Amino acid sequence: MNKVRVLLVEDHTLVRAGFRALLEKLEGIQVIGEVSNGRDALKISKEMEPEVVLMDIAMPEMNGLEATSRMRQECPKTKVLMLSMYTNEEYLKEALRAGAQGYLLKDADRAELELAIKTVCRGETYLTPAVAKFTLDAYCRQGDAQGGPLGRLTGRQREILQLIAEGCSTKQIAQRLDLSVKTVETHRAQLMERLEIHDVPGLVRLAIRTGLVRSDT
Repeated sequence: MNKVRVLLVEDHTLVRAGFRALLEKLEGIQVIGEVSNGRDALKISKEMEPEVVLMDIAMPEMNGLEATSRMRQECPKTKVLMLSMYTNEEYLKEALRAGAQGYLLKDADRAELELAIKTVCRGETYLTPAVAKFTLDAYCRQGDAQGGPLGRLTGRQREILQLIAEGCSTKQIAQRLDLSVKTVETHRAQLMERLEIHDVPGLVRLAIRTGLVRSDT
């Protein structure tokens, strides 16, 4: 019987080690690698083609939501199971909009972890019971066009929003993304206009609320 090939994406070393220890005790599951940010997750997924990615939401450089959105386009056969500490409805909606097949709380036990992985591997959706009250029907009725503030931004704008919220200057963002300062300034002005938020504290609050960054970032 072929094992489900899993990539683990989590920026906290101890949490990642704990998940790996759990995964290695499960029959029929093989951990093919572990990384600490969404950018590396995307790169490794292209190279190794895991069947399931366990993806943390809030990570430095590229968060799990943006990585999942890109993975849906660039690694369509890979399923994403989002890992979160939060039962917040907004986090769940953003994860589903990004293309995640499942949403699992980090305090899940081994049995639920195994169930969630095998469910999304079959192409089905898994929602941890604590968030199941936020029904998929209600989400789908809202439609992607009305689907929250991040839906108004391009992928590049979401990247820049995250880096702003992480405290990076315009010059640092330009260097990180290999863009000109002028281009970053243009993206910044556009995302502020689309979000109707015109100050950095407001952008930071939005990034925290939607799961782009953690409140302790």
